[in-house]
Amino acid sequence: MAHLWYAIQTHSGSELTVKRALERLAQEMADEKIAEVLVPTEDLIEVKKGNKTIVERPLYPAYAFAKIDLDTALWHRIQSMPKVGRFIGESKKPTPLSEKDINSILDKVNNRAAAKPKVSFDEGEMVRINEGPFANFNGIVEEFDIASGVLKLNVSIFGRNTPVEISYTQVERVV
Repeated sequence: MAHLWYAIQTHSGSELTVKRALERLAQEMADEKIAEVLVPTEDLIEVKKGNKTIVERPLYPAYAFAKIDLDTALWHRIQSMPKVGRFIGESKKPTPLSEKDINSILDKVNNRAAAKPKVSFDEGEMVRINEGPFANFNGIVEEFDIASGVLKLNVSIFGRNTPVEISYTQVERVV
């Protein structure tokens, strides 16, 4: 049995549904043609109404990865499953992922980083501080440290530019 990794395009937001369906199919078949199914995820910190929540999101939206001993019958069976778009590759024959590609994906799964902010800020972007001692002041982003979630802003206070370090949860974009 030659199990190779394939990328399967799914409908947006249906990655885990397809993963569960493939795992059920593997149990039904009981011939070990489907060795493993993977939907890599990452944790993101979202801020809604001042509350931080950690949300798990797919690292590769609209894709599932499966280690399969693929034959024509199994290929067509998977293709006809609900929420499955297609196998990545040529229209008549799916292309297995290269060793380099799958190792990169597996490394990201195995070295899963701590939750990171869902938002990012660009240098020079205008933001409004919405809590703390500088609430209702506007500032210009000088630096954004994603790892710590800290923004370094330049805030104009009494006509003078003042550097301020603040959590990204305490600001919002000015539109």
